[in-house]
Amino acid sequence: MFIGKVTGVLWATQKSPGLEGLKMLLVQKMHGISGKLSGKPVMAVADKIDAGIGDIVLVMDEGGSARSILNRDNAPIRTIIAGIIDQVSMNGEKIKYY
Repeated sequence: MFIGKVTGVLWATQKSPGLEGLKMLLVQKMHGISGKLSGKPVMAVADKIDAGIGDIVLVMDEGGSARSILNRDNAPIRTIIAGIIDQVSMNGEKIKYY
């Protein structure tokens, strides 16, 4: 799992049936306290989590667990947004994202 920032939205006129009804977002890894972004953005799906551009999110980047959360065993999914982060506390520092 990692903390990330939603940086974009993906739209597809045609997609695998396993992705039907899911929001597809671009997420970039982020340090929870400094806010520094790192690496390249990855595509993550969101089901009942109403995340959007600019939101700080908790991302699960492991296919089996992502498919298990969605109860879609054969879906082509590796990365899923598991929650929207309101606040991070680390080493006595507290950062609020709402």
